[in-house]
Amino acid sequence: MERRSFVHLSAIGSLGLILPVYACAEANHKNQKSVGMTDFEASSLSLLTTWCDAMIREQINDPADAVSNGALYCEACGVIHGRCQESVYPFLYMADKTGEQKYLDAAIKVMDWSVNVDLPNGSWTNMIDPKSWWGTTVFGTIALGEALHHHGHILPRELKEKWENRLKQAIEIVYNKFDMHFSHINYRFTAIYALSFLGKYFNEERYILRSKEFAALVPQYLTEPNKLIFGEDKPDNDKSAKGLYPIDLGYNVEETLNGVVQYALVEKDEELLNLLTASLNGHLEFMLPDGAWDNSFGTRQNKWTYWGSRTTDGCQPAFALMANRNPAFGTAAILSTELLQRCTVNGLLAGGLHYETHGVKPCMHHTFAHAKNLAFVLDNSEHVKNVTKNTPVPRTVSDGVKHFSELDVWLGARGPWKSTISSYDQIWKKKYSVAATGGSLAVLWHQKVGPLFTASMAEYLLVEPYNQQPQPGEDFCLTPRVERFVDDVWYTNIHDLKAKVANTDENGIINFEVLAALTNREKETLDASGDFKLNYLFDEEKTTIKALRTTDEANGDRLVLPIISPTGEKVVKISENKIEIHKKEGVVVIEANVALAIKPSEKERIFNQVPGMEVLPIMVAFPKGTKEVICTIEIV
Repeated sequence: MERRSFVHLSAIGSLGLILPVYACAEANHKNQKSVGMTDFEASSLSLLTTWCDAMIREQINDPADAVSNGALYCEACGVIHGRCQESVYPFLYMADKTGEQKYLDAAIKVMDWSVNVDLPNGSWTNMIDPKSWWGTTVFGTIALGEALHHHGHILPRELKEKWENRLKQAIEIVYNKFDMHFSHINYRFTAIYALSFLGKYFNEERYILRSKEFAALVPQYLTEPNKLIFGEDKPDNDKSAKGLYPIDLGYNVEETLNGVVQYALVEKDEELLNLLTASLNGHLEFMLPDGAWDNSFGTRQNKWTYWGSRTTDGCQPAFALMANRNPAFGTAAILSTELLQRCTVNGLLAGGLHYETHGVKPCMHHTFAHAKNLAFVLDNSEHVKNVTKNTPVPRTVSDGVKHFSELDVWLGARGPWKSTISSYDQIWKKKYSVAATGGSLAVLWHQKVGPLFTASMAEYLLVEPYNQQPQPGEDFCLTPRVERFVDDVWYTNIHDLKAKVANTDENGIINFEVLAALTNREKETLDASGDFKLNYLFDEEKTTIKALRTTDEANGDRLVLPIISPTGEKVVKISENKIEIHKKEGVVVIEANVALAIKPSEKERIFNQVPGMEVLPIMVAFPKGTKEVICTIEIV
């Protein structure tokens, strides 16, 4: 659509509503100032424009159907996600920024539609179903509040007042129903900002006082020594057998930290800001050099999307706004935005790198959620002018091993290799939703070719049916592992919550040694024949994976190496024991002391929704008489 101002469109109108002249002048003023945007702002605006245009393309236009008209339809899930009304913020930002009528139309239509997720008590439901979850109201209050705060001046007074009245009902629910035991920690920490922000907007001191009460409890939910936020489970402080709290990196960096950082900055709470600086530093250790958030082990890993988490909003506010305290925070905000751009397919944000190559449609929820935070960054541009990527994130320059005792997770780095080894024993929903554990090599990343291993759920389960996409094709776990099937029951180290991990760093070689037992989903182990010693060795040139068993029988034991590889990459079997995968950036060479096989599949590659990757599944069987399998991975 040709870019036109509201004045140019005044003859035809939009839903009977035309932007007033003063708002057009404001929009034009902003357009003039855009020339002076930083690179971060410009890339954020470009991506936001792409997303908003795609959301408008998918917006339902059917005035005869009040239940759907104005909603954003999700082709991937075949439903309307109830929170799509939160797109009112990015739409209203774009309307104000560009003066284009289509964005104002979209904002009004989606808010008109939102009556379909209204409950009588003032909350909004997560889906059109009135029995669905309503705690997400807190996110809706912030989205509508930011839209009105920054851009309400472009609305007629009557409409603005209508939206404000609806907003007041919603924040009242947060005030009356939320406490520091409400659901998971992401809701409560987000409520800190919502109550503070809207307390000021509505001049309601009681909201502000409640936000301060919540904020005073923030230190109680930070681990030692790395100040990671815990509480992503219910109960939020239930310790595992190892004494570990429930922690999810994806939720923390893309949602929870935003709320407390935004609150602390508004309140100029220096003590809390210092604490949050330490927390951001702890979380930043898990950003990969390409901007991905390593959530291979998180309690809510079922929603890991490589760039973050499915229904969260993005790390940009917290990390960009705090870049004056550590420039690497600004780098993280930029790297994340660049990765979001690379994962955008046909205008919508896909849940990983390989949706397009595998023919999987992106879920609408990703886009409208993340669009909010880009709008927020642009609305606070005066506070992000110092954001650059001149200072590297820790994993770009790290060398050696760091153990996170509150997770029982190790981050390794040697030369171009980055690795994550997990023995974290917190299980979401306490039984089957198993993320990376068992001493697994949860992530393997190389400077030249990017991710080579990324752990998935042991089994892809729709733990949150409304918030996860169906798995296309067969369910194949992406976590590297040893395994055996006995009477069709799957036994593997990645179900072993008691695996032992040790490491050394000598003569330039990092060596992780793992003692694990083949274990089924019920946490039952095999006899001693199912005991394995795994070694992951990293030097400047290669990664070596060793799997040593206690028997040499032909019992079906095998090492499984799901190598990240999108459809279209050339695969060459050099010999029985050697396979090459030709990527644009280099050739991945996998070689073993025994035969390598590629698991047959319906399509060229196997895809898993966690974290949105395709793999070439390399299967390494233990022949009779062989106790140890040794595989090397090199990039040439």
